[in-house]
Amino acid sequence: MRVVLAEDNVLLREGLVRLLAEAGLEVLSGVEDATALLADVGRHRPDVAIVDIRLPPTRTDEGLRAAREIRRRHPGTGVLVLSQYVRVSYTVELLDGGANGVGYLLKDRVTNIAEFTESVRRVGGGGSAFDPVVINQLVQRRAGDDDPLHVLSERERAVLALMAEGRTNQAIAERLAIAERTVEKHCTSIFTKLGLTASPDDHRRVLAVLRYLNA
Repeated sequence: MRVVLAEDNVLLREGLVRLLAEAGLEVLSGVEDATALLADVGRHRPDVAIVDIRLPPTRTDEGLRAAREIRRRHPGTGVLVLSQYVRVSYTVELLDGGANGVGYLLKDRVTNIAEFTESVRRVGGGGSAFDPVVINQLVQRRAGDDDPLHVLSERERAVLALMAEGRTNQAIAERLAIAERTVEKHCTSIFTKLGLTASPDDHRRVLAVLRYLNA
């Protein structure tokens, strides 16, 4: 899997380059700003671009805007954005073009090397990877008497959160220590209760769930 990385902190950038290389990914370039990122993505057409949301010159949302531009110009390149904090509006912007090949992780998640590299591979392969903290905030925004999620059982909420992170039924089953067939039944129940059309495409399912939670 081929990767382009944009991170303005040189120590973190070099650390990520080494980490990804040791995990068997081919890092084509590591740059410090959005302009260089867009140029290198256009030149190399990587499988995935890993982008810090805050990039020079203002270190506000240059990385996010570059990520959206990559999705527009190069739909075959997955985009995984990294941030020190969660902003639900960023998630909405990223999902504007669909949930295939997109992810949003907190930088703390990088310390779990296996989980981070799994997320990179998932996004580069056309899947989704969203930080559990992002999902929790989306769910909390819907809390209240008019929250349509109140029809879900506690177990179904747990399955929904893991589903929205981009995990497969098998991964959800392993995380919750239940049978995969049980997960399938929970998923069917969730879609029925929320009025969502079930799809064999997990990525479309993630998009539907995330958009519903943030409606």
